[in-house]
Formats: sequence, structure tokens, C-alpha cells
Amino acid sequence: MAEIYLAGGCFWGTEKYISAIRGVTFTEVGYANGITERPTYEEVCTGDTGHAETVHVKYDPSVLPLEFLLELYYESIDPTSVNRQGGDAGTQYRTGIYYTDPADLSTIERSIVRLAERLQSPVAIEVLPLSNFWRAEEYHQKYLDKNPGGYCHIPQSKMLRAARAVVNPADFSPPDEQRLSELSPLQYEVTQNSATETPFTGEYWDEFRPGIYVDITTGEPLFVSTDKFESGCGWPSFARPLDPASVTYHRDTSHGMQRTEVRSRVGDAHLGHVFDDGPKELGGMRYCINSAALRFIPKEDMEKEGYGYLIDFVK
Repeated sequence: MAEIYLAGGCFWGTEKYISAIRGVTFTEVGYANGITERPTYEEVCTGDTGHAETVHVKYDPSVLPLEFLLELYYESIDPTSVNRQGGDAGTQYRTGIYYTDPADLSTIERSIVRLAERLQSPVAIEVLPLSNFWRAEEYHQKYLDKNPGGYCHIPQSKMLRAARAVVNPADFSPPDEQRLSELSPLQYEVTQNSATETPFTGEYWDEFRPGIYVDITTGEPLFVSTDKFESGCGWPSFARPLDPASVTYHRDTSHGMQRTEVRSRVGDAHLGHVFDDGPKELGGMRYCINSAALRFIPKEDMEKEGYGYLIDFVK
């Protein structure tokens, strides 16, 4: 297993969040990179020890590459905030990535650069080699498992997203002009200008073979056949995205209606809309998606096309 130390504010919530991520095999909370030995929680809370509340993470890099773990870590924090996360303020609540393997530094730096490109303010995450780590008192370990109603600065919705995260956005890039020029006129109008294809005319409205559906503009996996159902609407319908974070949601008031638009995460392509009239046994949601925004990859082709790691999700 590989290891990394992540500071993200109150370590109760950060530990709970990170421990839910697929590929994480071990977590413990403690105090890192301070100037005192064997600090107590009370001493760290004074802000005089220099320690940050930190989670020691061990993970399987074959399942969870470091860059993917860092992307998920960023989702749990405000990466531009200095010495503050949620309602907690003080140097002990600063954000930080502390590494033990020097070979990880280049990956961390690339990841930080990628993060900075998405932000309007400077990244405030401290990146340093781990100089020391002191395990916190036993009552802090797995605190939210022992106290389900305890304080947590990370919303439950983010916890659930982390638990289902399987697609690394760092593996995909926004489409360039060359890629967009390769789209058909209909694919371009749907994904770039939010057009809607005529019902019952799309390539996949009645496609039910096992496989996955990826963003036509980037290749990022979005939906899986396991969650596809016949809704009678004439467009492909899914109960949920493959990875909750792979789509984004936007208020749509066009055509005199109040709807929720669904777009792809990396490509920012218009996909369709989501409604709450889906089958109750599948969760009650209906992701109504344009075939023109998708490319279907049959299960038997997933390995050779680089999606073998998702085969277990295709039932």
C-alpha cells in the first residue's frame, strides 16, 4: 500500500470522508508537521504547537491512483481558504498534503497546477514532506463512526459522492477544436448549444446491451447499462450516473419550464435533464439523456478501450 497525509480542517470529518473512498485501506487521525512532541488535543487547539489536524491515509494505488485521491480530497475542502475550513478557524485547521515518498511530489505538484487552473483565487494548500506525525487520542479515532450525530464540517452529500467515486477526472481533458470538429452536426448542436434530439430517433433510446455510456466529447464514463430502463419518453433513461461527480446540475428556465439541466463534468457538454419521476425501486430519478451526447461501449469492448476497471459495474 502507498501512503499520504492529508489535512483538511477538522479531522473527524476528513477521516470519515476519506475512509469511504474506494481503494483507501486504512485511516487514522493525528497531528502533523508541528514543533512539539506528543502534543495533546488541547495543546494543538491553542494554535501554539504548529501542528495541523491530519489524516494518515494508506491506499491501493492500483485501485486509487494518487492523483485521483487528491481530486477527491479537493472536493472536501475550500482549497483557497487560509487556516479555516467550515466553521473552524486556526492554524491547526489549515489544509495540507504531506508526503513520505519523494517520488510523489511531482504528482502532487501537477495536481495542484491542475486545481489552480479551475480556481479564481490562489491555492492555499500546504505541500511539504512529512516531518512528524503524532497519533491523536483514541476517542478521536473513527469519531463519527462512534458518534454518528457528531460535528462534521463536510456535508453528507459529499460523503456519499466520495463513496461512489470511480472515475478520475484527471484522466480526461476538455475537448479541443479538433475534437469538436469531428462531431456530427447533431452531436455538436446537442452538446455545445443545448439542442434536443427528436424522441425515438436517437441511437440509444432502445439500446439495452451490457456496457457503459461515455461523453462523446471527452470519453469520460457517465452512465452504465445496469442503471438504464425503458421510460417510454423516447430518450435514453438512467436511474443515476455511474459516478455521482461525473455530471453537474444547472437550473434551466428555457421554453417556459423549470427544469434541471445535466452536463458532463470534464467536457461541460449538455447531456439532457433529470426528473424525479423515475422508478421508485431504482431511486425515483430519471436522467433523460440525448443519444447524441453519448457513445456506447459494449461490455466486451471495455477492456481494449481502456475501461476495464469499470467492468464490475456492468451487471
